[in-house]
Amino acid sequence: MFIEKIINNGKPYLRLVHAVRKPNKNGDMVSSKKVLLNIGPLDRFDDGKPEYLDRLKKSFKAGTPLIPELIPFCGEQHPAESYHITFNEGSPDCFGHPLLFSHLFLERILEELGLNTFFSSYKGFTKLQYDVYGFAKLLIFGRLLNPASKYATIKQNTDYYEPILADGFNPDNVYDTLDFISVNKDKIIRRINTNLTKKAGRSPDIVYYDVTNFYYEIEEPDADILNEDGTVLETGIRKFGVCKEERKLPIVQMGLFMDDNGIPIAIETFPGNTLDHLTLRPALKKNIDDLDLARFILIADRGICSYMNLLHVTDCGNGYIVSKSLLKSTKSEQEWAYSDEGYLSVNEDFKYKSCIIKRSVKDENGASRTLEEKVVVYWSRKFQFKSERENKKFLDFLKKLEETPENFRITALESKNLRKFLKKDYVNQKTGEIVNSNDIKAFIDFDKVAEYRKSMGYYQIVTSELNLEPLEVIDKYHGLTQIEDQFRVMKGNLDTRPLYVRTREHIEAHLLICMIALIMLRIIQKRIIKSGQIDLNPDAYWSTGLNGARIQTALNKWKVDCLSDNLYRFMDVDDPDLKLILEAFAIKIPAKLYRRAELKTIKTETKIFI
Repeated sequence: MFIEKIINNGKPYLRLVHAVRKPNKNGDMVSSKKVLLNIGPLDRFDDGKPEYLDRLKKSFKAGTPLIPELIPFCGEQHPAESYHITFNEGSPDCFGHPLLFSHLFLERILEELGLNTFFSSYKGFTKLQYDVYGFAKLLIFGRLLNPASKYATIKQNTDYYEPILADGFNPDNVYDTLDFISVNKDKIIRRINTNLTKKAGRSPDIVYYDVTNFYYEIEEPDADILNEDGTVLETGIRKFGVCKEERKLPIVQMGLFMDDNGIPIAIETFPGNTLDHLTLRPALKKNIDDLDLARFILIADRGICSYMNLLHVTDCGNGYIVSKSLLKSTKSEQEWAYSDEGYLSVNEDFKYKSCIIKRSVKDENGASRTLEEKVVVYWSRKFQFKSERENKKFLDFLKKLEETPENFRITALESKNLRKFLKKDYVNQKTGEIVNSNDIKAFIDFDKVAEYRKSMGYYQIVTSELNLEPLEVIDKYHGLTQIEDQFRVMKGNLDTRPLYVRTREHIEAHLLICMIALIMLRIIQKRIIKSGQIDLNPDAYWSTGLNGARIQTALNKWKVDCLSDNLYRFMDVDDPDLKLILEAFAIKIPAKLYRRAELKTIKTETKIFI
């Protein structure tokens, strides 16, 4: 039994119906409805509050209907349905073909993000002749469920219970879709943010920013496009740079903004040779400054710490908390940081202190400005041990080199690590190579080595928020670890790299598709946490509830198999992880066989945000 709304003489009308199966004139069993009660016009009962029909259906299922006339039907128990299914030997029906059903759940997330109406409306404006939303869905679902190449992803169309693209589509339109996504990247990001603000309450007090890069398995970087006088018209995007994975391959840089719930806000791409601190201002101007966010504090690591960047942040009415290298600070700043005077001890393993200073800095226009900020320095025994452990092999090498230089032959890797400790007259300024290895000890500045050792365990953070307590500054900054996990998910579960698309437009579209898939994954994780079914570690700064790999595996298990007589059965819905996801979203899958109309109801009744 269920309540349905029909249109009767142009007006919404409610009735209580029961689904039954009966033979048609050919003897085939078909679905039908039996009307148990004509309830009446919807406007007679609607109380004017949001989602009346949904609340009415839930109240009826709970046995406490909002309409008193339904009470007699609440206690009725219908006998369990018996299924009579016949398979004949040799029939194709003897073989099962389970198909993915989880894409209908994922489609509900896209709808709540407003992307269904976005693609439909823009298709109409541009008069596109192909199913741009269908191709986009295939790319997004494929990235989240079974990452593959663009062509291989399009072939996954028939893996779904309801194929996303209709028969006769042209697979080459996948590249037209990438062009469409690239052209409308800013609008897509704005649409997602608008819906997350409206439906999920996004209003971040903190925005995290970090940069990573993705490599290409190609030998040569992209050339720049020049005009006749040699002026660069367009910079190639696949360039050699400092690869995060230490691969000697061309890369593309990507900056990611993330809110304080760990959900991405926007991305921006840059040529692979772009330094991290040069990405922030362009990324802010293009993606964040006009996004209608309330005042936020930007949190970033020391690679972003440029006062031109920080002045741009404060000029837009926002604040910042960023780390700053002690080794690159002034002598007086280092002496203050290393001095025991003024430190407050939390315990024997952690101490901190802070001060407020004024700096004379230059903005992006070259004008001198005075900036007032709070400097927080802390020492952590755990951080010291971590630094010593990570650098132990190299530090031991330096110590032995100082004592017995004649016994050493410098490798290429050691040469690279040594450069920051070398006196200037020992480096070939043209090639950067180390020369005269027989005399290497004489050219190492062991004062710099001593400073490097001394800095281990110390960390420096600067902030515009003068009234924040030092421990609160430290605590907020440590939330930046969340964004590092997002990069791991993109490079791992979403298989973002190596990249194979070639043009700037297709690269931007590919990374935006990965970001949307990541947003969907984080929405699922946040709902799992909110459901209270997971025991969270109280010592963990933040939690995903269920990691990306397990969600990916669980959603791939959510399939339906069509039996004879158009009856469907679900596969593996008792899998612990899939069951956890279903219960988190209040999706009920009773133990029964389903008809097509009932499968559609599962999607339409799924609520993504509560």
